[in-house]
Amino acid sequence: MLGMSVSTILSRIITLLIAFTIHEFAHAWTANQFGDDTPRLNGRLTLNPAAHLDLMGTLMLLFAGFGWARPVPINPYALRRNSPSAVMWVSLAGPLSNLLLAIIAAVPLRLGLVSISYPTGMFPTPFSFLIDFISINLLLMLFNLIPLAPLDGDKIAEYLFPPRWARALETIRPYGPLILLAIVFVLPMIGIDLFGMILRPALFTLRGLLIGI
Repeated sequence: MLGMSVSTILSRIITLLIAFTIHEFAHAWTANQFGDDTPRLNGRLTLNPAAHLDLMGTLMLLFAGFGWARPVPINPYALRRNSPSAVMWVSLAGPLSNLLLAIIAAVPLRLGLVSISYPTGMFPTPFSFLIDFISINLLLMLFNLIPLAPLDGDKIAEYLFPPRWARALETIRPYGPLILLAIVFVLPMIGIDLFGMILRPALFTLRGLLIGI
């Protein structure tokens, strides 16, 4: 945190305002399309960042490289009544929105419309901002696809996994937040960066595919 440049902080602030807002709006919009008006009644069917940002989650993304927004409330019973796969699609909508944002940001780089340049002052260059924007959105997508509650991947996996795996997932679901905290905070203290080992190769591969490097 102390070694982070002002340009990087500005880049991350702008990125998270967009990424978190679009991610949560995608959840709300998809739930609304499946007939669940819970997000709309709770003021979440909006592109206003103030409705979606969580202070601690925002600070974590800003300084630790990962974070979260306020979860969109849904009614799983109303969703499943309209479609057995509705909860899965609502959960998947968030990560997919981050992938779409990364793809859109990669277009100028792919087409050579932005020259390679790095910040020399307080403000990010177009190139450095787009790289940060793509990286953070891909990281949010990958992180949220992990099949642990309360991440989106939990509900996606519940629908896609075979019944035996789904039952095992249900067994560990109450402990999901504790498992995440242990992986994020405890294991790195003893030199084990499990998320880094899992997510970093996927992040670099996807980013390379998008920008052609």
